[in-house]
Amino acid sequence: MNIAILSRNAKLYSTRRLKAAGEARGHKVEIIDHMKCVLFIEKRNPVVLYQGRRLDYFDAIIPRIGASVTFYGAAVVRQFEMMKVFTAVESQALIRSRDKLRSLQILSRAGLGLPKTIFMDYSRETEGIIEAVGGAPVVIKLLEGTQGLGVVLAENKKAAKSVIEAFHGLHARIIVQEFIKEAKGADIRAFVVNGEVVGAMRRQAKEGEFRSNLHRGGTAKVVRLSRAEKVAAITAAKKMGLDVAGVDMLPSARGPLILEVNSSPGLEGIEGATKVDIAGKIFQYIEKNAGKKKIQKDKINA
Repeated sequence: MNIAILSRNAKLYSTRRLKAAGEARGHKVEIIDHMKCVLFIEKRNPVVLYQGRRLDYFDAIIPRIGASVTFYGAAVVRQFEMMKVFTAVESQALIRSRDKLRSLQILSRAGLGLPKTIFMDYSRETEGIIEAVGGAPVVIKLLEGTQGLGVVLAENKKAAKSVIEAFHGLHARIIVQEFIKEAKGADIRAFVVNGEVVGAMRRQAKEGEFRSNLHRGGTAKVVRLSRAEKVAAITAAKKMGLDVAGVDMLPSARGPLILEVNSSPGLEGIEGATKVDIAGKIFQYIEKNAGKKKIQKDKINA
C-alpha cells in the first residue's frame, strides 16, 4: 500500500520508526509535511496538493499532528477523509482530544475515574475552587499545555491563589485539579491500538519534580496493568473515538484516574520500556482496515 505519514519533522523518532516499520512490511511510505499541503476544494472533487503534485494515490495516512498546528493539521486529515483515504486517527477525534475540557467531559460522562477538576471563567472565588478539589496542594494546568508545559503544582493555598490569579491576569484559561498524593510522582501510559492495549509503561518523575513526562527528565519502565487499568484505557480511547492513542492514568486509592488521552503519542519511550514493536502494531491495524477499503475501491474502479 501507499501510506503517508503526516509529520513536520522527518527526523523525529516516531516518524522514523513508523517509516521504517512500514517499509519493512512492504509498503511505500512517504513523509508529508501537512503544513505545506494545499487544500483544493470544489464540488465533489477534494484534492490535496503538495510540492506541485496531487496526493491522490495514498491508501492510508498516519497523522502525527502537533498541538500547535491542530486546526490546519485536522483540516488536512479531513480533506484526505473526503478523498476516501483511510486514516489511523480521524480528524474529529484529533480535534476532540486536543480540547482538554471537552475530553474530561466526555470521559466523565462515560463513568471513568478522573481527578477532581475545576474549570472557571476567570473566577475570583479562588479559595472555594481550591477547597472543591480537596485543598492544597493542587495542580494547575493551561488548557493548551502539552508535554508537561503549563503545568504547575501549588504546594499550599497561598501559592495556589497566586498562580491562579497570575494565569487569569494573562487571560489564560486553566483547569485546577486534585493532587493525587499516593501516585508519588508516577503515572501510567497505556498505548492502545484498535481497542487493545499493546504496551504499557510506568513513568516516574525525577527527584524534586512531580511531572512524570519523559521530556521533563522522567524515567520509564514496563508495567503490567491491572484489569481495571486495562479496561479504563481501552474505554477512554473508544469514547474519544481514537483507534491509536496513548492513555495517561494515575494510580490512586479509588482506582485508575484518567489524566489525558493523546492522539499523537510518542513511540520512543513506550518502545524502549516495553521492547514491543508498537509501530508494527499500528501498521497491522492499518493493513486490516485500509486493506478492506482498498479492495472496495479497486472493485469500483474495475
